[in-house]
Amino acid sequence: MLHLISESPIDYAVLARLGIDDEVVFLENATLRLLQTGTDNHRLTQLLDSHSLYVLGDVLAVRGIAADELVQGIRVINYAQFVALTVKHPVIQSWS
Repeated sequence: MLHLISESPIDYAVLARLGIDDEVVFLENATLRLLQTGTDNHRLTQLLDSHSLYVLGDVLAVRGIAADELVQGIRVINYAQFVALTVKHPVIQSWS
């Protein structure tokens, strides 16, 4: 399953529901919580041990966030890669 998370702050009860092959794309204001200096960095780092986490590069650019400011391991993707993830995962859950 692909999870699209746009809420901020991120609801970690949602992340606790992730299945073994689930992947997450952070959108909109949720991207503000992905910073290395943020309070969520420890939880995100733990999550990266078992899941792939992504963020759209264009969403970062709009918010003035550079890729090197993110928690290490979160992958910056473009829209074509985002579409590929939606094709890979026929079930998509949006959390906003």
